[in-house]
Amino acid sequence: MSSQRFLAFGLRFYVVVFFAYLFLPLIIMAAATFNDSRFPTVTPWDGTTLRWFGELAADRGMWHALGNSLIVATGVLIVAVPIGIATALFLNTVSSRAKPFLYALILSPLLTPGVIIGISTLIFWRQFGISGGIFLTVLGQATFIAAYVMLMVTARLQRFDRTMERAALDLGASQWQMFRRILLPYLKPALYSAAVIAFLQSFENYNTTLFVVGYDTTLTVYIASKVRTGLTPAVNALGLILILITVVFAAVYELKRRREAVRLVKGV
Repeated sequence: MSSQRFLAFGLRFYVVVFFAYLFLPLIIMAAATFNDSRFPTVTPWDGTTLRWFGELAADRGMWHALGNSLIVATGVLIVAVPIGIATALFLNTVSSRAKPFLYALILSPLLTPGVIIGISTLIFWRQFGISGGIFLTVLGQATFIAAYVMLMVTARLQRFDRTMERAALDLGASQWQMFRRILLPYLKPALYSAAVIAFLQSFENYNTTLFVVGYDTTLTVYIASKVRTGLTPAVNALGLILILITVVFAAVYELKRRREAVRLVKGV
């Protein structure tokens, strides 16, 4: 076997192993949804059933926790995305020697353990009579999720042609008009990606949320409590539904993107 063929075989083998490592746990989780065992497992197989979807529908606590997670994730979007955009725009205009320090300072929440962020957020806001809840969860998560938004917007800004800014201002546009008509449309792909990342980071967060959620419960905290008290395949049923929703949204987005690309080519 030649070196080129061996390399091609190695790459194919790596791709197969990578995707198996990525998707095999999801397949096992989905299969466990239809196992009649009261534990989320595929071995032993006690029979095929759909009763766990009924158990999921009857679990009011899980649906309440899911609703709280969606509320928190939406709140984090509202707080973190504008902060991340403003921070990226600010760093893009700084040209002094302090820029590396400011950059590291803004990224520091990403390097801080979530437990530390949660505890410090709780201690700080307790001085103002806020001991936990949805509001504090949004603030605690936004402190580090805003950094993800900043990174994605900054990466997009590095490819922006600043002469377009100066040309718009020279032609009489205000700063707001230049931002709304030139910079914002250019940043839209990064903003959409950053919003999705921020939403998912908030939705799956556990370490920070555990310390600031108070008497409320998010989905991750609820599932963790179920692990201690007795987890059932109803959680697998919810995971399967979320996966299917994600796949459907991804497929719809890809079809829409391809149609727009074809329409653009025909227009040219």
